[in-house]
Amino acid sequence: MASLGLLKRSVPFIKYKRTPSLGVLWITQRENSDIAAFKKGKGGRSSFSGHVVTVFGANGLIGNAVVNQLGKIGCQVICPYRGEAYFYRQLKLAGDLGQILFFPYDLRDEESLYKVMKYSNVVINLVGRDWETKNFSFKDVNVDGARNIARIAQECGVDKFIHFSHLNAQPDPPSFFQKGGSKYLKTKWEGEQAVREEFPEAVIFRPADVYGPGDRFLQYYAGKWRKSFRTLPLYKRGTATVKRPVFVSDIARGVVAAVKSKDSYGQVYECTGPKGYLLSELTDYMYSCMRWTQFYRTWITPAFRAKVWVLGQLPSRPPIWIDKLESEHVNDVIHEDLPTLEDLGVKLTRFEDQCYWELKPLRRYNYMEDIVGEWPDPILPKTIN
Repeated sequence: MASLGLLKRSVPFIKYKRTPSLGVLWITQRENSDIAAFKKGKGGRSSFSGHVVTVFGANGLIGNAVVNQLGKIGCQVICPYRGEAYFYRQLKLAGDLGQILFFPYDLRDEESLYKVMKYSNVVINLVGRDWETKNFSFKDVNVDGARNIARIAQECGVDKFIHFSHLNAQPDPPSFFQKGGSKYLKTKWEGEQAVREEFPEAVIFRPADVYGPGDRFLQYYAGKWRKSFRTLPLYKRGTATVKRPVFVSDIARGVVAAVKSKDSYGQVYECTGPKGYLLSELTDYMYSCMRWTQFYRTWITPAFRAKVWVLGQLPSRPPIWIDKLESEHVNDVIHEDLPTLEDLGVKLTRFEDQCYWELKPLRRYNYMEDIVGEWPDPILPKTIN
């Protein structure tokens, strides 16, 4: 055990306890919370950056990308999960052996929340729900759940807390199809206020619609349930709705930059793409990429709304529901006084540069060996500054 003396001299703020009969050394207490003193390596997945990060919602679209980027810089990542652990197994590849850890939790069980945060110096809350179930309402997840995580993170002495809201979160969202507007956007706003009350220096990210592999933006509009035969029903045929979709990898790089930045405490970052588009332009471009030559945008009819209501009653996640129909037609509005991903040093990806490749698996006649020029190139969508 000659190396123990060296360990004690190099890390003086750790207390040790020896079990003579077993010859085992136990670390019983860390007197100093300066986890950065453990830094090891030159950077990369086989190093340790000094950051122990708990990522709630790690199995979502943004969560997968965030865990991968954190593992890339040598963070140790704790991924709390509920349900089946096999759904998280792909995250093991984001870091070296022992760097990506998993722990079961329940959003209402404060003891499990404490266990997954007590050793972390950074906590990222990506938990959110844009549809309700018999077990979890919008308020349960977006407000009460966010408050519990923020409060316990404060009690655990977490240095930096990052909370994800939504770009269009507001106390009184506009109403299109249901009284009071989108409950999802309203509870997201209430969740922001709850986090600020419990953790005043929290960093808040407000992403617009996010696209990427397996997303719920491109896949949503391309799905068979959102269409109606060869038509796509939209509010005012999509000509009154402005969207600023953002690429998931841009958000993940922004999160890593916020984790490393000393100036991000208490900031609110709006996460959007470099340009805005009318929803009509976006959907036309999507279907052109998928080789739908006979495709038409239409108005939302009472029959389509009835279909949406029926599908929204399904016990599992519905393919489309009224609140989603409500929130998708709210304009993406940016505020000039708030920082963006570009302020974190992120070079934003243009929608038209990535959309074609994301939709390539969904193209019609995908396995046909077409000749050059047989299918016209998609017309690029017009942008709005």
